[in-house]
Amino acid sequence: MALYFRRLTAGPTIPDVPAQYRKFNPTVEIPAFPLLPYNKYRSLGISLRSRKHWLVEAVGPTGRPEGGDGAKKAAVGQGPGACSYSLGDRRVGERTTEIERNRKVEVVIAAGVTVVLGVGNRVLYKLALVPLKHYPFFLAQLATFGYVLVYFSILYFRYHAGIVTDEMLSVPKAPLLGVGLLEALAAATGMAAGALTSYFGLYLQQTSLVWQIFLSMIFLGRRYRVNQLLGCFLVAVGVVITVASGSSSGYSLKEASIFWSLLMIFSFLLQAADTVLKEVIFLDAAKRLKCGSVDLFVVNSYGSAFQALFIFLLLPFLSKLWGIPFSQLPNYLKDGAACFLNIGGTLSSGCDGAPLLPLLFVIVNMGFNISLLHLLKISSGVVSSLASTFSVPISVYVFTLPLPYLGVASSLPTGFVAGAIILVLGLLIYSWSPSGSPTALPSPSR
Repeated sequence: MALYFRRLTAGPTIPDVPAQYRKFNPTVEIPAFPLLPYNKYRSLGISLRSRKHWLVEAVGPTGRPEGGDGAKKAAVGQGPGACSYSLGDRRVGERTTEIERNRKVEVVIAAGVTVVLGVGNRVLYKLALVPLKHYPFFLAQLATFGYVLVYFSILYFRYHAGIVTDEMLSVPKAPLLGVGLLEALAAATGMAAGALTSYFGLYLQQTSLVWQIFLSMIFLGRRYRVNQLLGCFLVAVGVVITVASGSSSGYSLKEASIFWSLLMIFSFLLQAADTVLKEVIFLDAAKRLKCGSVDLFVVNSYGSAFQALFIFLLLPFLSKLWGIPFSQLPNYLKDGAACFLNIGGTLSSGCDGAPLLPLLFVIVNMGFNISLLHLLKISSGVVSSLASTFSVPISVYVFTLPLPYLGVASSLPTGFVAGAIILVLGLLIYSWSPSGSPTALPSPSR
């Protein structure tokens, strides 16, 4: 049996290694490699061999290190990257495994940051309402319109730093307009359903996770394994148990209006649709743009700008929901600004903690929104929703601590431990991946 060995160079360099041959049996087998599931990180190779050894190996213009097939892998920065892997050494999957491992680490870190900021966001919002207890609508509008200025300022600096390109800024604006509309309608319907208690609202908030799974299956072609669906269900149950055990009002569905309950569920449907639409924007940009993806501040800036536009158009309706006649809205905003800045004589006496507490909330809330969008970009909307949901029981525990301005700390709910255990169990079941099973596979069309 003869041995043929020839090296092909991936690049403009002409191969300079002569073929070595001996007497040879011409029978050749070309094994067919099975098609692997879609994975943008996976490298493919071609191997042609005889019944003994006929190996065609693609190597970079710099060549392969001396020592034949058993040589050590080329140093970082040498060769053409994925093309330098040898099928004969069975090293094709090494780089794929490393990329997947790094991606999982990045997702875990981003999820952890999102959870921490989510807890801070909930706690600081309650603290910010201590000085602004009479002006919550002012705080909401400060966040809505102030974020537009901040996000576009960040986008401006990132553009001049070369991080954001003209190609990114040229992405279609119609989907971003849809993002702004969905966020504005979600805020409006959520405010309209504000008659429901905060505890009951947290129960209904768990429907957002169901909506995200359902919408991602329809519009993104995602397929979820049984353990992922079970994990999401347990997370929702854990949050409900944690919150329900601390509710002393006994507020139930029988006492709540069916109309307002459905309206709040519809609000969470709009939030889930907004999340899925953002996923569609990132996926489409990854296919359209040469740079590979769109910067998240492009999505944040334009989405917030369109949201502010629709909120402005809805101000007469929103002010009425908050019990503020539209004709008195300018004076209300003026008084709210004076309390926020802690100036204005008699107003300042009831605004202790301003402007520090409201500013801390605005900063942390902005960081939370950015981290949530980043997590969505590198993983999925369901993962970002799970991270946000995980912050709820932690916030419940934090409120049992002696926090400034809040007076007597609340007691730990009786079912807190049981609910937290179920929630963590749900996260572990969701994240468990059987060997060889892809998670939430996209449809072939995407």
